Amino acid sequence: MRRIAPMALLTAAVLAAGTLTACGGGSGGDKNTLKVAFPKDTNNKVTVRDDYVELVARAFEKANPGKKVKLIPIQASENDYYAKIQQMMRSPKTAPDLVYEDTFLINSDIAAGLLRPLDPYLGKWADWKQFEPAAKAAARGQDGRTYGVPDGTDTRGLWFNKKIFKKAGLPQDWQPKTWDEVLAAARTVKRKVPGVIPLNVYTGKGAGEAAVMQGFEMLLYGTGKDQLYDPATKKWVTGTKGFRDSLEFLHTVYGEKLGPDVSDALSPNIQTNVATELMPEEKLAIDLDGSWLGQQWQPKGGGKPWPEWPTVLGRAAFPTQHGAAPGKVSLAGGWTWSVPRQSQRPDLAWKLIETFQTKHNAVEWCVRGAQIAVRKDVAADPAYLKSLPGIGFFTGLVKISQFRPALPVYPKVSAAIGEAMEAVTSGDASPKQAADAYDEQLKSIVDGRTVAKP
Repeated sequence: MRRIAPMALLTAAVLAAGTLTACGGGSGGDKNTLKVAFPKDTNNKVTVRDDYVELVARAFEKANPGKKVKLIPIQASENDYYAKIQQMMRSPKTAPDLVYEDTFLINSDIAAGLLRPLDPYLGKWADWKQFEPAAKAAARGQDGRTYGVPDGTDTRGLWFNKKIFKKAGLPQDWQPKTWDEVLAAARTVKRKVPGVIPLNVYTGKGAGEAAVMQGFEMLLYGTGKDQLYDPATKKWVTGTKGFRDSLEFLHTVYGEKLGPDVSDALSPNIQTNVATELMPEEKLAIDLDGSWLGQQWQPKGGGKPWPEWPTVLGRAAFPTQHGAAPGKVSLAGGWTWSVPRQSQRPDLAWKLIETFQTKHNAVEWCVRGAQIAVRKDVAADPAYLKSLPGIGFFTGLVKISQFRPALPVYPKVSAAIGEAMEAVTSGDASPKQAADAYDEQLKSIVDGRTVAKP
């Protein structure tokens, strides 16, 4: 098994000229030009984020005569994007002035000294009081300082195709109460609607954090008290039944051929394929996925415009393993705008963050990007509330959502989980074997700071 985290990938992988776009342009140079790095979707047809960032950049230039914004969209897989921005931020010659940071990565980048604390600016910014406490915490380092301004969050649940369900004789208002009910529905689809993939659960190393967060942790945090990290002892947890049960669920999905073909499931392109092919072409019955999925089907900027999706798709909360309270589970994440420590124009970069986070622009992004609002005033805005079918459903999951351990070592832990998932999915290891291998790898990753909870 590979024992390195995604952000410790070989430097050669992120230097390959053909894999990334707009690699050049650091913080040095023209003092009046801000450089902004953000991920461009791997599907060239998807321009939702590109269009929004461009809109704000031009508005900023108009409001600040003489100032320019140079956009650096990075087209890469999720893991390669993380590695690329880390590489860029290490030198003042290549560091952008503003970078879009996944909350998954932010604490490791804080620990690596790559980001600048924003507290001097936040203390004078009236809008900061509008942000939900959990959103603020997502960008806070272990030193208590804040290193980013979140622009939205997300939740996760089950998307299901009502037309396929009707053919299978399944209810149009499906709301499963246990894992067994999810699997039973998938088995029914396989039996009664041949040619359709019954259930997608992201898995393996290719999908990166999408697999770990949207797949494994959605399962683990629904098993009861089992968790990845024990805040009481400040140790990482090994040996849990919940960990093994979560891998067993994946073993069932892929062992019974209820999911995509294994080679497709383990591809780095699986998220794009689900959103732009399998779902809109009605080849997938049930998808465990994020609140933002409708963004892909927008008439403007979406990768696959799909006008019928509001009536074709239903939504259901993912259930806890045996139906125990609260009966459903979700994981919440999101992204922040952060200022690299090597930026030569932090004051100007902060002004651009403020522009991104005017109430008007914050509403605009949540509507365009199918984001779950992190600002109270945005969450109450009529334009947000009617922006997408199901926005109320996914916003309602915030209150029961779990969060990943906000610790610098988490990305390495996540990589180890992805390896365990891949071993089970490919049939290279049983759930118990993969769980045992994870436990041993975890001890090495966290220098033995583990506690066993069988």
